Amino acid sequence: MSLDGLHDALAAAKAGLGDAGAQVGSATRLLEQARRAMRDAQLADPSGEPWLPAQLDAALTELARQRGSIADAAELLDDYRARL
Repeated sequence: MSLDGLHDALAAAKAGLGDAGAQVGSATRLLEQARRAMRDAQLADPSGEPWLPAQLDAALTELARQRGSIADAAELLDDYRARL
């Protein structure tokens, strides 16, 4: 692969990471909206105690981990591109 080809491939990989990061951000926003909707609905019922599924927090934690992994991968790509 030529140097230009390698730069193009790294740029495409970086764009893919950007897309993945945007998807993680969107998923995070949707889960946070779901959390608020569940909490608000439960608070509207004075006879019940607010309760949120543990999977919701686990999913948000996993998305945060994935966001960090994507950022780390993007940094590695940038470092590699800078060395070429």
